[in-house]
Amino acid sequence: MSEWPDLAGRIEGDTHILPVRVYFEDTDCGGVVYHANFLKFCERGRSDFIRLLGIDATNLADPEQGEPAIFIVRRVEIDFLKPGRMDDVLEIVTTCAEIGRASLTLDQQVRRGDQPLAKAKVTVVLVSSSGKPQRIGQLVRGALQRFVNPERET
Repeated sequence: MSEWPDLAGRIEGDTHILPVRVYFEDTDCGGVVYHANFLKFCERGRSDFIRLLGIDATNLADPEQGEPAIFIVRRVEIDFLKPGRMDDVLEIVTTCAEIGRASLTLDQQVRRGDQPLAKAKVTVVLVSSSGKPQRIGQLVRGALQRFVNPERET
């Protein structure tokens, strides 16, 4: 069985794009995407962006520290602009705005065609299993550096 090449979305230039269909379970009683589901869609976009870069999100331990590490969400700023509806095909667009010592800041848009429905700025921090911030290693930094464009607007 061949793999589905677009299951994790695609990278175009400095941008990751993940298509997502809106299902009944994603909507409220009015048929509109429930606001918290925009956060879920963005999480999927971030996870698949990292996956397509060849980074194993379950194995981010710093070789010098040896302790397992994971990215956790530190901060989310989100603007809800327009509603999504049942059966819409949305795109989760993710770009890397900044790479810090232990953090990444990602700009994300949920859009239907060219129309943004939500815009988010998400900061994630790499922490060890004991909760201590960990320096982002060269593997992750090197994979993401080409995506950083500080002049981009969300």
